[in-house]
Amino acid sequence: MADQTQSMGSAPSTDSARRLPTPGVAPLLPRRAKWRRADWLHSAPAPQPEQFNIMDPFHKTLIPLDSWVTHAIDWIVLHFRPLFQGIRVPIDYILSAFQQLLLGMPAPVAIIVFALIAWQISSLGMGVATLVSLIAIGAIGAWSQAMVTLALVLTALLFCMVIGLPLGIWLARSPRAAKIIRPLLDAMQTTPAFVYLVPIVMLFGIGNVPGVVVTIIFALPPIVRLTILGINQVPADLIEASRSFGASPRQLLFKVQLPLAMPTDYGRG
Repeated sequence: MADQTQSMGSAPSTDSARRLPTPGVAPLLPRRAKWRRADWLHSAPAPQPEQFNIMDPFHKTLIPLDSWVTHAIDWIVLHFRPLFQGIRVPIDYILSAFQQLLLGMPAPVAIIVFALIAWQISSLGMGVATLVSLIAIGAIGAWSQAMVTLALVLTALLFCMVIGLPLGIWLARSPRAAKIIRPLLDAMQTTPAFVYLVPIVMLFGIGNVPGVVVTIIFALPPIVRLTILGINQVPADLIEASRSFGASPRQLLFKVQLPLAMPTDYGRG
């Protein structure tokens, strides 16, 4: 009886001993599972190379132009950013000067001055429209923002004149160079500004200067084209008469061609 009691008392302990994990065995189970997963991954078939299909030739990119452009922009930013930061200095200086002038001018004086300028350049109706528009801008509380925008436009216009007039004169005198530059002018004028705004921000930094540069790129081609057109429309007999009177090339340009080309430049611009 005692033996039976002893055996019954030891049975639960034996069962519990069987239920306890054996030391050193339990940690091996996850490792074995990981090995099985690794073996399963290694045993997976290798991906088959894509075959060229004549019925679907553009399923895969053949010319990675986007990556080429990205790497080119990164290379330009890395190596030429100091150069563009130096170009930024005069643009920022002139822009700041225009902003200080326009923001420091009393609003009534600025309205009268701009209305008179519009009247003299265009007509009385344009002067009245300018007067009413500026009063409305001030009434809605956007006078400061309007003056900053006007400073940006004036800065871009100044650089367009400085760059566009000499370039137009050169292209008018060199038809071969005009054939090379005209496609570039077409691309500058037809490409949306947001396309080259991101690279310009990467090169010039954040602020109003990138806006000035984008405006210059977009507004430069018309000035160049109008300068070429105005010089080419100068009558040939006037040029021959000027040369017969002994006019030098510089005198011919500044006293004959440019004065006669100005109505074309300003009238169509």
